[in-house]
Amino acid sequence: MAHPVQLGFQDAASPIMEELLYFHDHTLMIVFLISSLVLYIISLMLSTKLTHTSTVDAQEVETVWTILPAVILILIALPSLRILYMMDEITTPSLTLKTMGHQWYWSYEYTDYENLFFDSYMIPLLDLKPGDLRLLEVDNRVALPTEMSIRMLVSSEDVLHSWAVPSLGVKTDAIPGRLNQITLMTSRPGIYYGQCSEICGANHSFMPIVLELVPLKYFEEWLLNML
Repeated sequence: MAHPVQLGFQDAASPIMEELLYFHDHTLMIVFLISSLVLYIISLMLSTKLTHTSTVDAQEVETVWTILPAVILILIALPSLRILYMMDEITTPSLTLKTMGHQWYWSYEYTDYENLFFDSYMIPLLDLKPGDLRLLEVDNRVALPTEMSIRMLVSSEDVLHSWAVPSLGVKTDAIPGRLNQITLMTSRPGIYYGQCSEICGANHSFMPIVLELVPLKYFEEWLLNML
């Protein structure tokens, strides 16, 4: 999860988030090179005498500054489209989890099992234990298996919400009367935190999300205890 004065993204815990980090670095390098070139040209204009003031026609220069930006845009667009298609790709899920947003808590239902559902509320400040994270801990964590394709069905029962976990690279709106779907897969076990990312009322900042990703063996043990 994020730590104080952090400037970059959180560590990636899913293949999609890893791709997003690579794309961010790729695009940032292009922006850095363009900014350096523009700054260099501006500094030359301010520090040297103007030359070729009588130039009327410069077809070669115009060709370069027309084609070069188009090439740069293609270098940005192609990897971006690739990641968009990867994020929208639907595979056969091993598990389906339905998430419903409420004012101001989340409810979860494991639709592959009977009577396995619960609500997840933020733990009040006075009930926190030493080491717990303020505004991020919940009374019921969501347990999911690692390295398996998981289908998330997200909706809402009242107003707009947004279910987001930055480390996994997932964020989707919870809209009343509409069912949104995302595919989730993690590459390593751990506890991952998120929050509602859509302003949904007075207690919008008190809707944390906590996922506990464990190997399949431990997930099956958790299921036996819950059923």
